[in-house]
Amino acid sequence: MSLWWTLVGAGVLISLTPGAGAVNTMANSLAAGWRRSLWGILGQQVALVVHVVIVALGVGVLVATNHWLFTTIRLLGAGYLVWLGVRLWLARPAGTGELDAEVAADTAEPDHLRPGPMFRRGIFVNLTNPKAIVFFLALTPQFIRLDSPLWIQYLIFTVTVVVIDIVVMWLFFALAAKGLRRFMRDAAGQRVLNRIFGSLFVAVGIMLAVLE
Repeated sequence: MSLWWTLVGAGVLISLTPGAGAVNTMANSLAAGWRRSLWGILGQQVALVVHVVIVALGVGVLVATNHWLFTTIRLLGAGYLVWLGVRLWLARPAGTGELDAEVAADTAEPDHLRPGPMFRRGIFVNLTNPKAIVFFLALTPQFIRLDSPLWIQYLIFTVTVVVIDIVVMWLFFALAAKGLRRFMRDAAGQRVLNRIFGSLFVAVGIMLAVLE
């Protein structure tokens, strides 16, 4: 249990560290509402599970040591984040009736604010971050004991970090963004927030591209 509580502490700190997932969650919460931002968060968890599976299968070692593969995935993820940021910068302000996405009908919503696209975008944002693989490659062994059944340990590890990330993303980042929705009531406020979050996406993408 002491080892598990250590994992919980580490997981909370990791999830609270701002990154592409946090920016994506806040942007979704602003545009589509707090409740519906959960779809993007769930997509991010799918990518997190994939990262853990990759590490568990040993593929993480290949990605961490193969410079060409690592660089390709890193630049792909960086480019996608920059593209999301540019799209936010160029987005036109929506009408007042389109802003309350938590009560609006699905047929009135832009396609990118529907659950499916948000879910897929969440997967891609986290999946194209190879640094997550390297991170889990370094973190996971600290909580795995070779003298015990591995599959149950990996299961506990995965469930723990997924649950923590959902809670932090939804009840911290998405909820924090919910308080900014009043600025979305007029065109000027929408432009400001779109450009703030667009800039954050671009900044994270550039950092992902240039940092080794």
